[in-house]
Amino acid sequence: MLNVTVVGTGYVGLGTAIMLAQLGHQVTGLDVDARKIDQLNLGHLPIYEPGLDVMLAENAERLTWTSDYTSAIPHADVIFICVGTPSLPDGRPNLGYVESAARHIAANLNGKVQVIVNKSTVPIGTGDWVTRIIEDATDPQHHNRYFVVSNPEFLREGTAVSDSLYPDRIVLGGDSVALQRMRDLYAPLIHQNFTAPGHSPRPAEYTVPAVVETTLTSAEMIKYAANAFLALKISYANEIAGLCERVGANIDEVVSGVGFDGRIGHRFLAAGAGWGGSCFGKDTSALITTGQEYGYDMPILQAAIDINSRQRDIVLEKLRKHLRLLKGKRVAVLGMAFKPNTDDLRDAPAHDFIQRLTQLGATVIAHDPVAMPRARHEWAYLSYQEAPSAHAAVRQADAVIISTEWSEYRALDWDALALSMRTPIIIDARNVISDPLTVHATIEQIGKELPKPLAVSLGVTA
Repeated sequence: MLNVTVVGTGYVGLGTAIMLAQLGHQVTGLDVDARKIDQLNLGHLPIYEPGLDVMLAENAERLTWTSDYTSAIPHADVIFICVGTPSLPDGRPNLGYVESAARHIAANLNGKVQVIVNKSTVPIGTGDWVTRIIEDATDPQHHNRYFVVSNPEFLREGTAVSDSLYPDRIVLGGDSVALQRMRDLYAPLIHQNFTAPGHSPRPAEYTVPAVVETTLTSAEMIKYAANAFLALKISYANEIAGLCERVGANIDEVVSGVGFDGRIGHRFLAAGAGWGGSCFGKDTSALITTGQEYGYDMPILQAAIDINSRQRDIVLEKLRKHLRLLKGKRVAVLGMAFKPNTDDLRDAPAHDFIQRLTQLGATVIAHDPVAMPRARHEWAYLSYQEAPSAHAAVRQADAVIISTEWSEYRALDWDALALSMRTPIIIDARNVISDPLTVHATIEQIGKELPKPLAVSLGVTA
């Protein structure tokens, strides 16, 4: 077992640290945010991720949390950099946090053989840049003892525990000596010979992950290319959905038929309000920017971004088609996180809905099963009211927008909710309502229309 330090305790850092502890390694999690470290030392996660809190408790004896580089770096065999790389206004990633982490790591290296791992999603060439930072700050006699590896993450928020324990591939880019240490680190994952936790059992059909060993540059490119392709699939589904609405086709039926083609698959073909979160928009923009730096246009990726932005406008257009003037209207927004089973608000469509609705004079009542406490801090500049439940949000509303496909919203009694509204206008931006209502309501979905109830189609009135 190895000593591991993970710099950064966000979604990626926490998932990495706790997963490695689950595999039996001694792990130190480091973050400059003292509040996060205080929470973790009390056994509390600063984020919401299903199952991760259980795994944290189960592996507490192998986990240490600190803000002190001088105690966390010298003893480590492997050091992960898992800090944020948010987008700058021009689309390039902000590497300030990566640079700060690399400089603090370099200042505390002590001459033993250590592997520094870029786990953050970083531009192509960042591995070489981090190597230079370390070389410039350390004893030249020790340069052959420090190795930089690219090991991109492919975790999905909401299913990060399962994704980390049962990955489809492990990508490792770097020097052969460093990659051998990474194979040692990940041996329990590679061979799947660890005891699966009861809360996240090994899938019956799962075998072992593919191990992809590449150069630093190729590993960095793999991460960007993978996320950009998934973003393309979502935008493609949304573009087809727009045509489905115009010709009378049903996007759910269309993508179901398309997805059975093994070359395409069903995943990431759901039409709706478009992607959000910290990865797809940022990584696609970064790839486009990298192309521009080398005089290479990437029009397909730019189109994916444009379509994704358009989807949010389409949702509001559907609302305005029915309400026309929004000033003085009460609109409920159900779902604030960018996707279900997380409290991550980064680039969430709900943010844009709330912001635009209030600009147009509407009163917004918002609800989310998990993300409201985080939104109080991160969206404090937005004007909206919290609702304690979906029912409370919708009651006496002039319209509702379903912006996140939480299972709780799928299970709601939409007939009863429609009856509680001032005007039953439902903009289902995630296609969560699967059956027609038995009461009068206007429902707009993406790329499809719900079949009308039998009574309505026969012209029967109550």
